[in-house]
Amino acid sequence: MPNSPTSSRLVQLHDSGQSLWLDFIDRTILRNGDLARRIRDDALTGMTSNPTIFEKALAEGTAYDAQLAIAGTEPGITPQALFELVETDDVRAACGAFRPVYDATRGADGFVSIEVSPGVAGDATHTIEEARRLWATVDCPNVMIKVPGTVEGARAVRELTAAGINVNITLLFAVEAHARVIEAFLAGLEDRVRAGLPVDHLASVASFFVSRVDTEVDKRLDALAAQRDDAGRARLAALKGKAAIANAKLAYRLFQQQFAGPRWTALANRGARVQRPLWASTSTKNPAYRDVMYVEQLIGPYTVNTLPPATIEAFRDHGIVARTVDADVAGAEAVLRDLAAAGVSLASVTDQLLADGIASFRKSYESVLAGLDRKAHALA
Repeated sequence: MPNSPTSSRLVQLHDSGQSLWLDFIDRTILRNGDLARRIRDDALTGMTSNPTIFEKALAEGTAYDAQLAIAGTEPGITPQALFELVETDDVRAACGAFRPVYDATRGADGFVSIEVSPGVAGDATHTIEEARRLWATVDCPNVMIKVPGTVEGARAVRELTAAGINVNITLLFAVEAHARVIEAFLAGLEDRVRAGLPVDHLASVASFFVSRVDTEVDKRLDALAAQRDDAGRARLAALKGKAAIANAKLAYRLFQQQFAGPRWTALANRGARVQRPLWASTSTKNPAYRDVMYVEQLIGPYTVNTLPPATIEAFRDHGIVARTVDADVAGAEAVLRDLAAAGVSLASVTDQLLADGIASFRKSYESVLAGLDRKAHALA
């Protein structure tokens, strides 16, 4: 890829072994050449979508109006069917844009993710059914089906992997949940091997959310600080903004451990690829923190970072590229020990964030359905 002055930091990030994906989808960028430019000049190699992103895309401009006007006249079309029609069309077009990346990397990169509806998060059977339908509807080898990282989602991951479907496991906050989906992926690959099926074309990522951990931990630290003296407040303040990176580094260590040894070697010898950690929620929420901290501190091989456009531009301007994801893991362990000693339960934090994440996506999904229904009827 060209190493132009305006894109050199993004190209260096790619060359370090980390894939840069765009956490955004919009019909306008699919058609006006912006996505093609980013792929060509910025070393962009993938894209993620979710109901919140589609809600924003559909609320702005008129790019979807022509399709909605036609679809809205179909008798009995439900808002759910209308949304699926719109999102699968966009994801299919994006898969086409990234197909040269997919082909050039022999299926190692160039993926576009589409998410099952939030309502099936607690039901493995319905998750599998919906994932299979989306896979067949988009009908591109470089689509990934996003499945939430719940216990039921992990069950779905194994069956979908065994069926030969690329899976992006989303809303991972806890290292324990990460371990569960790695196991599901490995078991799914082994199921295919036992069935005499190939594993060399399958891809998967485990989307580990980052900045939201700091947002919740910092809030709890502030609540504790209100009850302490000056020295106690200073100790708690020193822990702010550190939990998320520490948690993610331990997730990467788990990845390194699980994709090594005899079990993995047996699968790798058949052409299987690792399930890459994907860093999600990597825009900085606290303006007091460096705006690219969740990119700079988690750079390393076999990783993906999915970024919104604003964070990509910030990294292009002043990001620093260096291998950091497995640096000072002992320090990361110490941060989490200090948080526990201070009275912050990381397990409680990650449990709450998973529940909040599912609720947030459900709210966005319901909102986009309502908006689509109104718009389609008005246009029709």
